[in-house]
Amino acid sequence: MSVEPIIAFGQQPCGFFPRRFLVAKIQTSRRLQAQMGGRIVFFCHDSDHDPRETRTILRHRVTGEPEKFNFAVVTKLQRKFSPLFVKRIAADWQDKTLRRLPNYLDGRAIDLFRKTTAETVADFCLEMYIHIGLLDGIHVVRSSDPALRRSACEVSDYFVDVSYNGEIVRARAQDGVLRLHEGGESFITLPAAAWTKEQISPTRDTRLRWMQSVIGCTHYVTGAGEQAYLHQDEAPDIAFVRRDEIENSDEAYTELPP
Repeated sequence: MSVEPIIAFGQQPCGFFPRRFLVAKIQTSRRLQAQMGGRIVFFCHDSDHDPRETRTILRHRVTGEPEKFNFAVVTKLQRKFSPLFVKRIAADWQDKTLRRLPNYLDGRAIDLFRKTTAETVADFCLEMYIHIGLLDGIHVVRSSDPALRRSACEVSDYFVDVSYNGEIVRARAQDGVLRLHEGGESFITLPAAAWTKEQISPTRDTRLRWMQSVIGCTHYVTGAGEQAYLHQDEAPDIAFVRRDEIENSDEAYTELPP
């Protein structure tokens, strides 16, 4: 009996208009689906905490100069250490950003941004991608989902979502100790705490095996950077396909369908 292809790709939420490399992964997945059938799964790693992941680069409509945008969130602690599905957007961020966007986007794109109402960074990004039409017919699986975390395999290297100074932060678990990385050689060691699988998300090195234990994909579309660190030997049942090339891959994708 033949197995229905499951074509997967993974990515953190990557800007309120997605970076073009994510769109290239989607386009590659749709091309594979047209060739072989099956279904597409987007493994959305919204458990990541790095605020740089959601940087959005737009070009000025007159000068062509690039400008970096990003979310403002309610506390500095959230910005630095909370996972993307927890980071709460500052109340005035959307209005302030709307006032800047006419220099970078046309009216249709601005309208999509205006009608998006999500409260967290990850939710806002996903809602925007849906409004753009990028996720039509694609099943989204989020690494923050407690049910997914419960059913995923155990991994030896992971982060834990725990409470710290009134916020949920994503701490690295090492030798039974939870730490926050402040940069360089500086770490904050958190008070001792117990945790469950619902609080655990994988590191970069254990993410593929953790994801695959739930999704069971047959094909995985990789980005250029992923090729360097994916432990493909841990998933011999997956056919790895490099995403199609796309220009200005780190910039925002703003080409809306007609």
